Amino acid sequence: MKITAVVGSYRKGGIVEQTVDELLAAAAAGGAEVRKVWLPDRHLEFCNNCRSCTQSREGRRGVCPIEDDLAALLDELEACDAIILASPVNFGTVTAVMKRFLERFVCYAYWPWGARGPAARAGRKTASAVLIAAASPPSLLARLFFPVFKPMQAAADAFGAKVVGTVMVGGASAAPDQRLDAGSAAKARRLGKRLAAGDVGGKR
Repeated sequence: MKITAVVGSYRKGGIVEQTVDELLAAAAAGGAEVRKVWLPDRHLEFCNNCRSCTQSREGRRGVCPIEDDLAALLDELEACDAIILASPVNFGTVTAVMKRFLERFVCYAYWPWGARGPAARAGRKTASAVLIAAASPPSLLARLFFPVFKPMQAAADAFGAKVVGTVMVGGASAAPDQRLDAGSAAKARRLGKRLAAGDVGGKR
């Protein structure tokens, strides 16, 4: 079992990374091979909407003409059994660095000029995904009012990954050195154990 987490946070050691680390540690303890990608450290350009990558139906994804780290990162994710997408809430949604990455997932669509809209290349979902976010309000209110999971869910769908769990950490701006609460840590560990064991039958 190979698992890669993509972290779209600007604060190393913050609540989002702590949550990811709990999940990955539990997965590793269950025998999974885990890796963490810190998006701000990668060279990723903005999508320029040229749609070159969407014109051919061949392959799992189209070829983006932009020369940066995207292709290598997507190759790594495609080799995984599960992916983690993680971002704090900034201005009501994912961070800019995460949004920049997610917009590049258009390469998983077939959308030739003249078509009304894109069609997904992915058929049956063969990978699993867990989505992680953190916000200032309590987690229930954050889920209700901040659509942070929506763009990550859309990217997972395009990629061909089934979302099997989410973690929303509420009250995440109490202090600059805040520690992850016990409940969120426990949920992250449970999801890590499930991924390592291949127990991905339903969303929890």
